[in-house]
Amino acid sequence: MCHKYLNVAVILLLLGGWGVVLNRGHFIIMIISIELILLAAFYLFLIDSIEIDLLIEQIFTIVGLTIAAAESAIGLAIMVAYYRIRGTIILKSFGSLRG
Repeated sequence: MCHKYLNVAVILLLLGGWGVVLNRGHFIIMIISIELILLAAFYLFLIDSIEIDLLIEQIFTIVGLTIAAAESAIGLAIMVAYYRIRGTIILKSFGSLRG
């Protein structure tokens, strides 16, 4: 029964991995791809919690998704501030942030 759900999780994981590997120059696409990887992991937690009937994994998934969304929002806010200062968000120009 859970094979079709596992296929969805594997597809999400592969899409996220390909997004990180293929778009190393675009920070926003990398953040979205990392979110897809986290979504696949939390989706697997949900599948497991349904199979063994545990509520704690569902609570962990909700908390984890909330933290992942907050991290993405903070990352995007930093990128907007960086864009206002530098005028570009290309990852190759991040070497100037070392101080």
